[in-house]
Amino acid sequence: MSAIDIVGQYGAAMAAGDMQALEATFAADAVWHQPGGSQVSGDKVGPSAIIAHLGRFMELSGGTFVLDTDSATESGALVSATVRFRAVREGRADLVQHGVDVFRVADGRIAEVWLISEDQQAEDAFWGHA
Repeated sequence: MSAIDIVGQYGAAMAAGDMQALEATFAADAVWHQPGGSQVSGDKVGPSAIIAHLGRFMELSGGTFVLDTDSATESGALVSATVRFRAVREGRADLVQHGVDVFRVADGRIAEVWLISEDQQAEDAFWGHA
């Protein structure tokens, strides 16, 4: 299975809210690099930590966080996906942004993820500081 197919499985599991299938797309030592300086920023290591991290987006946004993939391209073990994401949080400006997610796939699993947002400062303000 190609790297872009593995990332497609991740996207389908994410869209369906299937946490078990989502967790299965990650390698045991996978690293999720969340940029910025907010309470959700920093590296998350391992499928359980990554799933908990994604759950934190839903928790903080009252279940309103939505991620849509516009397109994806593949170059060997790397997949780049252009995304749109949005969420609502009381007392804050709505979060509506575009970004790029970069995945590194190894041995049929996602080994690493880097996120790039169009306005990191606005995203940090939305999620809030720890």
